[in-house]
Order: sequence, then C-alpha cells, then structure tokens
Amino acid sequence: MFDKTIQVMLVDDHPIVRAGYARLIEQARDMTLVAEAGSEAEAIRCLRKGAAPDVVVTDLAMPGGGHGIELIAQVRAMRPNCRVLVFSMYDSHALVRRALQAGAAGFLSKSSAPMMLVQAIRTVDAGLRAISPDLEAALDGHAHGEDSARLANLSEREFALFALLAEGCSINECAARLDLSPKTASNYQTILREKLGVTTSAAMAHLALRWGVLKQDS
Repeated sequence: MFDKTIQVMLVDDHPIVRAGYARLIEQARDMTLVAEAGSEAEAIRCLRKGAAPDVVVTDLAMPGGGHGIELIAQVRAMRPNCRVLVFSMYDSHALVRRALQAGAAGFLSKSSAPMMLVQAIRTVDAGLRAISPDLEAALDGHAHGEDSARLANLSEREFALFALLAEGCSINECAARLDLSPKTASNYQTILREKLGVTTSAAMAHLALRWGVLKQDS
C-alpha cells in the first residue's frame, strides 16, 4: 500500500511517445497523470490554469524555439514543491549538468529501461536525485570539465539565446522571442560568444550539436 498518489505531468512534443509514458504511469498504482503538454508554452499554460503536479517529466527538445532547460526554471518558479525529471535522448554530459543546475531533480537517458522512468518518478518525488547509470559521469567534476563549465557559466537568458542562435534564428527573431530589444539581444550575443569562445554562427551551432542543445536534424 502506498502512502500517496503521485501527480504527474508529461511534456514531450511526440504524442506517441507521451502515450507510451502515459501507459507506464497508469500501470503504476501510486501514480496518476494529471496533465500532458506538447511544448514548453503548453506546459506553462497548464500550470497557470491550475495543474499542480508533484513531478513534471519533460524532454529537452521543444518545438517552436523553446527548450526544456527554460521549462525547468519556470516550473521551479511557479511550483517550488514540484520536482522536474528530464527524460531525453539529448544527454551530453554538459547538458545533463546544465539541467541539474537549472533545478532538475533527475535526468534519465531515453535509452533507459521503461521501468526506470517509473522508479525515477518515485525517487524524485521523495526528494532524492535520480540519474540513469549511463549518465553518472556527468556528475564527475573531472569529466568533460571544460565543456560543462562553459555551459554552466551561461545565464538563463544567455542559454535561451544560445539555443535560438544555434537553430539559425536572426538577432531580430531572437529579440522577439525573448522579449528583448534587438540592441540588447545583440549585446547578449557578444557576451555569449566571449563566454563560449566562438566567433562564428557555425562554431556556435557545432557546440550546440556536440552538447545536445540542438537537434541533429535542425
């Protein structure tokens, strides 16, 4: 007998994938699915309308220029007691560390066995950290230290700009999406390139691919 029913929200832009996760959750006697979302914006709308999950399970790749790292921070701001569990194929060591820094309580690779997701939901709901075994090295400060340090050194706004620029968005498009003036966005770009140690958009996109910030088919 379980002491409580864990309220879960799923965020993934693939309906078939969400359906598979939903079945796993429905089969767990101590969990219930309270909301689903296909994008960062939809997830935030659900929370604003009153959804109160104990655990949000989210991918990192989001449609429309959104990114799961931003969602982690927003969920933590809106629902401080809610735990965020990342379940993603984009699992470079630098990105795992960035997600944990943003407030994620756990990170599983999508190569993990399905039942690991159920157990990880229980683990983070209990206030513990859940990391899939193949990603444990991401917590080793000596592993991929330079890449992790560069990514961790970005502010939330800088990281969001990094993701958009890597996708090929212009400065004006970035400014509009981030609610900035073009001049401010341009200033952020200059700082961003200095922090990342790159001088061209191609080099920035290369880093984004290597760190798992950018989809391979983007």
